Amino acid sequence: MRGLLACGLLASIAFVSTQAAVQVSRNGRKAQKLAGQYDQKIKPLLNQYCYSCHGAEKQKADLSLEKYGDVAAVKADRKLWEEVLRKLRHREMPPEGKPQPSDAERERLVSWIEAELFPVDCDHPDPGRVTIRRLNRVEYRNTIRDLVGVTVPVADDFPADDTGYGFDNIGDVLSLSPLLLEKYLAAAEKIVDAAILDPESQSPPARVYEPKAFKVEGGGSLADSGTFSLYSQGEAYVTHTVTNAGEYRIRVLGYGQQAGPEPVKMALRLDKQDAQIFEVTETESAPGWKEARVELEQGRHRIGAAFLNDYYKQDDPNPANRDRNLLLERFEIVGPLNAPAPPVPESQRRILFAQPAPGTTNECARRVLAEFARKAFRRPVSSDEVTRLTEIFRTALEDGVSFERSIKIALQAVLVSPHFLFRGELQPDPNNPRKATPVDEFALASRLSYFLWSSMPDEELFGLAAKGKLRKNLDAQVRRMISDPKSQALVENFAGQWLQTRMLKEAAPDPGTFPSFDDGLRAAMVKETELLFAHIFREDRSILEFLNADYTFVNERLARHYGLAGVSGTEFRRVSLKGTPRGGVLTHGSVLTLTSNPTRTSPVKRGKWVLENLLAQAPPPPPPGVPPLNETKEAAEGASLRQRMELHRQDPMCSSCHSIMDPIGFGLENFDGIGAWRDREGPFPVDASGTLNTGEPFSGAAELRGILTTRRRDQFVRCLVEKMLTYALGRGLEYYDRCAVDRIAADLAHGGYRFSILVNGVIRSVPFQMRRGEGDLFANGTGS
Repeated sequence: MRGLLACGLLASIAFVSTQAAVQVSRNGRKAQKLAGQYDQKIKPLLNQYCYSCHGAEKQKADLSLEKYGDVAAVKADRKLWEEVLRKLRHREMPPEGKPQPSDAERERLVSWIEAELFPVDCDHPDPGRVTIRRLNRVEYRNTIRDLVGVTVPVADDFPADDTGYGFDNIGDVLSLSPLLLEKYLAAAEKIVDAAILDPESQSPPARVYEPKAFKVEGGGSLADSGTFSLYSQGEAYVTHTVTNAGEYRIRVLGYGQQAGPEPVKMALRLDKQDAQIFEVTETESAPGWKEARVELEQGRHRIGAAFLNDYYKQDDPNPANRDRNLLLERFEIVGPLNAPAPPVPESQRRILFAQPAPGTTNECARRVLAEFARKAFRRPVSSDEVTRLTEIFRTALEDGVSFERSIKIALQAVLVSPHFLFRGELQPDPNNPRKATPVDEFALASRLSYFLWSSMPDEELFGLAAKGKLRKNLDAQVRRMISDPKSQALVENFAGQWLQTRMLKEAAPDPGTFPSFDDGLRAAMVKETELLFAHIFREDRSILEFLNADYTFVNERLARHYGLAGVSGTEFRRVSLKGTPRGGVLTHGSVLTLTSNPTRTSPVKRGKWVLENLLAQAPPPPPPGVPPLNETKEAAEGASLRQRMELHRQDPMCSSCHSIMDPIGFGLENFDGIGAWRDREGPFPVDASGTLNTGEPFSGAAELRGILTTRRRDQFVRCLVEKMLTYALGRGLEYYDRCAVDRIAADLAHGGYRFSILVNGVIRSVPFQMRRGEGDLFANGTGS
């Protein structure tokens, strides 16, 4: 697995100050001076602060740092030292209660590890590379909408997308299973059928009735052969409901069992009246159709076939002349025949922008397919590619199907092509795959559109890319794309995964404990968080408002849940939170509900959510064999949740992780399991105080938010930068992405933390604008 968790790694190896870029450069020079001084400068610190738990004698978590006797041994286990670096940066190591290094000593350790194991050259940065990646379900749905012009819910049937680094658009996890390939094939057919009406599909609808559905009057029965036999002037009939009045064609498939001097005679009947009489000369070896055209009014009608000339002469010397019968195999009712043709859909006019004239059918098809493939593949298409598609069209046409139907078959081939289903970028210099090169402008257009719209580029982006002018007009295009309604995709897909509100649909609060929770409240909670994100995004407000916004968006249902007066109706509106205990996403019902257990709050889940999503400080997984919290009724009645958790945390196996997570979660204890305010937890008063592992004390959610907004502000900013860069790139971040993160974070600090600086910083970053092939460009620190 390449790298650690994206946010965890980058936050652990970065300086968190408003002068990030300058500080990194200064400390980088300082760290270079320490390179090669492992024995004199680093091992003494490890001996003083680490070997007591991770030495030759005591190896907590089966880890001995003492075995790394020289720099070569350290470099040989880079993955392990990434974790050491993370714990040092987040002050998780040494653990609470153990001697702690001074800030200067801790910085010495961090700088040395960065310089020796993770060297970066910010003047010649490594842009990394993105694995070719499949369109996820949302991207597929939106791309079909914008490419074909129809909305067909085919993607709802696709298997769920895997996630990596917190997002479902990561190339390394978006695999293509045989089941999904089958779904793609079926989806392509449904999509083109919805987009283009061809003559075959415009035939009037037909209703077929098999013999098992026949009713009989007179002599007749279902034969063992599956046909329906009529004798003794019998009539077989069905009851057919007509929705639209008009002319219909009634057809009957059958044959006669001939005997006597004349052939079998049959009457097609409408509501017991003869519509037309036929001689049925066909035999069992070659059944035939008989049909009549009739006018049918709206409503129910009896449609029948009657045997008119029964003949029976048992004593005839020729057995073939003894019994005459009528045998029926099928009724078919087609119509209305005179119904107006359905209007040509806009999608068809868009795709079939050219119509063939005599002698130009193949040329016309080639133009149509070339244009469609250019958009679908999101790049110029070669002559050979168009020729292959045209051959598919020509083969279908030679089989006797219509022009439109032949085009549809070729379009299906486009929609199941890897060039459509996958986002791939050709290495600009294949002879030097490790060379860092700007992506071409068509690839840049796709990166932009799938970042901001979760869909394909539009014609304006394509046009600029074709002229080589997209980079020159990047700022204007980003502003245009943000103002487009399609940018709602960033709200739903990025925010929904960063803040995890997508997962609220899976939350199941206990109805007995929280009877007021229902689907209406669930939907309102998600809407509140989406509206806050959209407001900060579209109004270009400070990203710090995600933490400390003194306003929110509610309807009557959610306002009543929060205890906010003066809001009525289903419409959402902005309301002030001044004078209330709420503010920012931390007090949104969506976050508080999805981080609770069904019957109670969960300080652990809430603390973990804050660490992972706001501070990029993912705690390690719990060790095996940890005893569960005592959840019995007696325990709950005898002690508050906080008291029981503090007892639980006394276990040394639990304390190292819980001392980081629990204080944050306790700060939110005034909000119950579905986010409503409370002062008491049953008979116990709520204690919402705590002290972060970095030493900051607080009491309640407001003071916790204040610490996150001030003293931990830079950590939050870096976390959001890393989250958005991961989402935009479709890959996890690596140590060499630190330069890009540093620069964006520094620009945000200098620019008042406006959201536009974040978006433009990501788009202007080296990893977004450039790529390389395989390999690690600067693994040896030389950049060569």
